[in-house]
Amino acid sequence: MGLDSPVFLFLFLPMALVLFHAMPERGRSPLLLGLSLIFCAWGDTYSLWVLLGSIVFNYGLGLIIENTEPGRSRKIGLAIAVGANISLLIYYKYLKFAIENISRLGFTVSSQFDFTGWHLPLGISFFTFSAIAYHVDIYRENCHAEKNPVTFAVYLAHFGKIIAGPIARFRDSRGRFRTRSATLQDFSEGAMRFVLGLGKKVLVANPAAAFADEVFSRAGGLDMPTAWLGLLCYTIQIYFDFSGYSDMAIGVGRMVGFNFPENFNYPYISQSIQEFWRRWHMSLSTWFRDYLYIPLGGNRISKARTYVNLVLVFVLCGLWHGASWSFIVWGTYHGCFLAAERAGLDRLLNRMGRPVRHLYALFVVMVGWVFFRADTLTQAIQYCQSLFTFSTATYDYIAMAFLNRQVWAVVVAGVVGSMPIPALFGYMRERLEGIGDIRLLSFFDFNCTIGSVAFFLIVLIASLMALAANTYSPFIYARF
Repeated sequence: MGLDSPVFLFLFLPMALVLFHAMPERGRSPLLLGLSLIFCAWGDTYSLWVLLGSIVFNYGLGLIIENTEPGRSRKIGLAIAVGANISLLIYYKYLKFAIENISRLGFTVSSQFDFTGWHLPLGISFFTFSAIAYHVDIYRENCHAEKNPVTFAVYLAHFGKIIAGPIARFRDSRGRFRTRSATLQDFSEGAMRFVLGLGKKVLVANPAAAFADEVFSRAGGLDMPTAWLGLLCYTIQIYFDFSGYSDMAIGVGRMVGFNFPENFNYPYISQSIQEFWRRWHMSLSTWFRDYLYIPLGGNRISKARTYVNLVLVFVLCGLWHGASWSFIVWGTYHGCFLAAERAGLDRLLNRMGRPVRHLYALFVVMVGWVFFRADTLTQAIQYCQSLFTFSTATYDYIAMAFLNRQVWAVVVAGVVGSMPIPALFGYMRERLEGIGDIRLLSFFDFNCTIGSVAFFLIVLIASLMALAANTYSPFIYARF
């Protein structure tokens, strides 16, 4: 059940909101936990058992680390916590990949491993990283272990963020995880944020995906214009898909009293790869910075070690996204550009104009998306070759068969919506808010105008109509 599925939109979410706001405050935590477990088990009961095991283990170990005196024993507790969570991730996400590659090298692997029907438990990459951050913060005395098991379980399993994050840290929002109140302003802002995310996903990301999927399926025989247009559509798709999910998760959280961290800040306006990673998937990039890059020495060590650490961190970042050589290449690619910028490329770029720096960053990011999107490394290499063939041999066929007004409209909306001023939705909302001075005083907060409500109603209705007319398309990051 995705956040944009009809079951969630018309059944689960309305029921959850009604029950939450009708429930006395002391009963809201158990209610949210029950709803989160139902959400997790909806289509995959096995994922529920994995999640419950993780909750029990991490809750208990957090208390042990908290109550252990600083020193060797506490370090051992932290090592067990981190090792166990990483082992869980390795078992479900990387074991099959490792065995397949070991077999290709000619080594005999035990036949006891049967990967028939093998799949990732729901949200495992996100709740394991949240758990690791929790233990490290307790060890560093940046937060205290949570003594209430229900509160801790809600932190790890909240249905709004479990599919694809953001990676919340208990230390940053522990007050909201312990109290269960949502003001009228929280609810209205959360509802509008949710609708905005739904519109991003359904009205922009899904139509862009249709063309991008068609083009990438023909990776071996593409002309240059088609290859770049397909890549542009995927560049739009992944941003609006993932930022749309993040908006929906943040919106759901706000409606029930949580403040999940922001995950995107217009990454496509970046003028370097360093800036891109300060704007893209911010909860993940800051996680790698705080819990891996800085412990490895950060920039306090020799230049050579710093460059190696940057590449290593992003190799692991690529591997976090999936057990595939194409993801490893994608992570290595970004790590190399980050190291190059740290080594002096940034100084060269700073001597150039803003348009040049922006084109550089966008070019590097878009070429990198080829490896992120391609099913295999071979397909990614073939696609990259098509980007620079300077051939237009098959463009007429693609244009006649697949290009239509909707594709061009999505490209325009995606390009405009990726910019902060004027952002597609923000600009339209701002224009509508100029209609009249009448304020709604009941369902929405006092600062919400009729024009603003009208805009979000239009987005909501258009999104629901698009969902009814098209097949369901899962979120990209749900598979991570």
